[in-house]
Amino acid sequence: MLLRHTPKEISERKALMINPAKTCQPIGAMYAALGIHGCLPHSHGSQGCCAYHRSTLTRHYKEPISAATSSFTEGSSVFGGQANLLQAINTIFTVYDPEIIAIHTTCLSETIGDDLPQILKKSKDEANTPEGKMVIGAPTPSYVGSHVTGFSNMVKAMADMAVPATKKNGKVNVIPGWVEPCDMEEIKRLAAMVGVDITLFPDTSGVLNGPLSGEYTMFPKGGTTVAELQGCGAAIGTLALGEWCSADAARLLDTKHKVPCRVLDMPFGLKATDRFIDALRTVGGTSVPEEISDERGQLVDMISDMHQYFYHKKVALVGDPDQLIAMTEFLVSIDMCPIHIVTGTPGKKFEKRIKEITKDVPFPVNVKAWGDMFLLHQWIKNEPVDLLIGNTYCKYIARDEDLPLVRWGFPILDRQGHQYFPTVGYKGGLRILEKILSALLDRTDRDAPEEKFELVF
Repeated sequence: MLLRHTPKEISERKALMINPAKTCQPIGAMYAALGIHGCLPHSHGSQGCCAYHRSTLTRHYKEPISAATSSFTEGSSVFGGQANLLQAINTIFTVYDPEIIAIHTTCLSETIGDDLPQILKKSKDEANTPEGKMVIGAPTPSYVGSHVTGFSNMVKAMADMAVPATKKNGKVNVIPGWVEPCDMEEIKRLAAMVGVDITLFPDTSGVLNGPLSGEYTMFPKGGTTVAELQGCGAAIGTLALGEWCSADAARLLDTKHKVPCRVLDMPFGLKATDRFIDALRTVGGTSVPEEISDERGQLVDMISDMHQYFYHKKVALVGDPDQLIAMTEFLVSIDMCPIHIVTGTPGKKFEKRIKEITKDVPFPVNVKAWGDMFLLHQWIKNEPVDLLIGNTYCKYIARDEDLPLVRWGFPILDRQGHQYFPTVGYKGGLRILEKILSALLDRTDRDAPEEKFELVF
């Protein structure tokens, strides 16, 4: 059934990836671009590429994704796509009137060698960009890295929009990394509670989880404004949440505009959220209010109340590196045992960090960067687990190995709610625990004989 052909015996593979644990760079760049207010993402390549990127994001967020394309033909593929892009910029501003166009490249435009900075300069020289409007671009070849890499490249292009400042504005830049729109809302809520004025970028809240108002608008009201991005160089500091998604942009602001930065883990779980709140407090010069301490206490209470169901449960995880690092730390802190961990994004630094976090786990731990779900499935066959955490594609492994599954990460194509219910922060930690507990206890109910089919656990 489905994946029953996966062999238990593991063979060394160097040039072949089966069931990748990633998707391509432009999807990440397109998602990041949607976090700018009044932005129309643009795919510099063929129509098919743009359609795939839009459909993947649409299926995950259950929202229509607007994006333009250079619509390469055979001629563009041979002679270059400069003419297509110049015409596209002019048409987009004329017809759709966005505040900004965020262009990302594709395999095709990168392979033929289109020089994106040169084309954008030519567009500016030829006055294709109206006064007060902007065009930015990021190189995102799909055959390198992953969607995480593309996200990082586009966020770096946003940071490059910052203008030199002679005076600090007292704000703190927060780069949230690839998290859900509701997670970005939660980060803003926590910052407001701590009393720190932040510029969050990108910010897809209000864009990909907005209300159904009955009125059509081309550009939703959410997103970081161009003015806010230009003011990032005047901030008193930058907090980058995640080495892979956010660090490059933060370091660019530090190098170009002397905005000191700190790279933190994404605030999933108790310890990572503690570090984020403490960093906010420190850089903003404020104190932590009692309300946040109470939220933390609720998470600690739930951990202590339900610890018996977590203890030494083996877990397999697949996802993006920044998310996996924080999630692995959270699971270890509640005495669960993550033993199989795979990301489709390259980086030996990831493997080293996971090994440090899991050094006290009482079972052998497998970790692989630039890995795939085929390998994860083989690991599970050789060393079974109690729980699988990952995106929708994990459902095939979960069904074949009869495992409880917690859907988490990107993409989630067969469930709703992930764009509305945050998993960052202390409240998000409660959500994660609730999902894990439900999966484990549902399995306990399913497997319990009648004499142990308890009403109250």
